[in-house]
Amino acid sequence: MATSLKNLSQYDDANLIEVADKKFGIIVSEWNDEVTESLYNGALETLLTHGASRENILRKNVPGSFELPLAAQWLAQRDEIDAVICIGCVIQGETRHFDFICQAVAQGITDVGLKYNKPVIFGVLTPNTQQQALDRAGGKHGNKGDEAAITAIKMLGF
Repeated sequence: MATSLKNLSQYDDANLIEVADKKFGIIVSEWNDEVTESLYNGALETLLTHGASRENILRKNVPGSFELPLAAQWLAQRDEIDAVICIGCVIQGETRHFDFICQAVAQGITDVGLKYNKPVIFGVLTPNTQQQALDRAGGKHGNKGDEAAITAIKMLGF
C-alpha cells in the first residue's frame, strides 16, 4: 500500500511481545542525515515506548545506504543481537544510480536476515523527492522509523 494512504506511525500494538531483554542493533546511514536522524529517533522512541532498554539498543552509523547490508551482517552475526533495523534514505536523482543502490540495499538486507535467521528490517525510504522523504520521516505520513521498530518487535514474536 502506498504510504500516501497510510500513516507509518499508526500500528496495531496488540500481541506485541515483551522486549525488555531483547537487544536491537540500529544502523543509520549518514547520507540524507536530516531524514535518517528523524527515522532513527522514531525507531528509538518506539522501541523505548514498548519496553526496550536503552542499554540494549546499539547504534552504528555507515556512510550511505549501500553500506547498510554489510553493517547489518556484522551486527546480525553477533549472538547477543536479536534484531537489526537498517535506516536509510535514497532519493531519486537524474541517473539510474538510484535503481542500482535501491536494488542492492533491498537484496542485501533480505539476504542478511535469511542468512542469520533473525529479523533484519528494511527501514529505508526510496522517495522521488526530499519533501516525500520528510513526509515519511515524521511528517504528514508518519515516521518509517516507527514502522521499522514495530516490525522488528513483531518479527521477534513470530
